Amino acid sequence: MPATLKDDEATARRAKVLVAARWCFLNFGFAKTSFEDIARRATLSRTLLYRIFKDKEDIYRAVFVDWLVSRHPDARKAAKGPGSPYERLLGVCRLLVMEPWGEMVGAPMGSEFLEACERIDPESEALHRQVARECVTTILADSTSAEVFLLALDGLLADQPSVEQLEQRTQVLAARFAPSASKKGARS
Repeated sequence: MPATLKDDEATARRAKVLVAARWCFLNFGFAKTSFEDIARRATLSRTLLYRIFKDKEDIYRAVFVDWLVSRHPDARKAAKGPGSPYERLLGVCRLLVMEPWGEMVGAPMGSEFLEACERIDPESEALHRQVARECVTTILADSTSAEVFLLALDGLLADQPSVEQLEQRTQVLAARFAPSASKKGARS
């Protein structure tokens, strides 16, 4: 039983570090975030932080995986789940883009987060895009349409819209690509 408690404590500590690190990266940016910043935010010593992660890049990769890549199973489920193509498309967009965007858009360095991931962990970033493409292709049943949809979705973020603006824009975009969208869903 004590081993389980230690495992639970280690898991809880790691989760606390990832939340603290995500906050630091979103507010200070990758370059200006130090191990000391993360340790202080997580209320841990730097020494203990080094026992959990080998360096700042290791933490960044873990944050990306924990925050975004962990959403992939739910996104795949939403893509294949019940509902109209419009509803499923919105569900996938909410999971993979809109919910994370809600946290990024209000942060001083939020716009840098995904760009930094492309440099630091291109494999995870590519996986995130691949899963988004798979989910949208599942819904639209056409890989070319899925690619165009995702390019358009990226474009919706260009002017750093509020969460509400992004939601409205995504609804319009989804209605264009999922012709079976209900009139009620397309208007809301």
